[in-house]
Amino acid sequence: MMDVKKCRITHYPSPVLGEKAKPVEKIDENIALLAEKMIEIMVDTKGVGLAGPQAGVGLRIFVASPDGSRESAKVYINPEISPSGSTEVGQEGCLSLPGIYGNITRCKKCTIKATGLDGKEFAEEAEGLKARIFQHEYDHLEGTLVADRLSTVARISARKKLKKLRQQHVEQND
Repeated sequence: MMDVKKCRITHYPSPVLGEKAKPVEKIDENIALLAEKMIEIMVDTKGVGLAGPQAGVGLRIFVASPDGSRESAKVYINPEISPSGSTEVGQEGCLSLPGIYGNITRCKKCTIKATGLDGKEFAEEAEGLKARIFQHEYDHLEGTLVADRLSTVARISARKKLKKLRQQHVEQND
């Protein structure tokens, strides 16, 4: 049983961020509380999406709100994603990698199939920012970070910030 009250934004290089998240076996009150806490974290940190591993929980769940509001936030449990269409490059940042931004190539469109908090499966088509959010959050469920998708040049320029995040992680966990 996870303690949802302890969920916080998880920063690189926390191990949970690099691991493939496990499926949500049962949608119960605890998962509903987790989703609520994740929406709260996302809104408070001015994000537009947040995946389970970013809240320190290795489960296949993410929340997304393209306008960053609590009102338009939606929960996606055990999502499957099918990117489609042409690709485009766009600037992305990540709440788990503060201060690191890079141009990331993503498909312009995608279809997502997921389960909602009500236990019902649904499908959604997305394009533009919403498609980018879905692909970014899905990456988290697969253990892939924005830093893994940076170009060589961008990775070199992010080296100092990544090193600083690693040092902070060591200091906080000693």
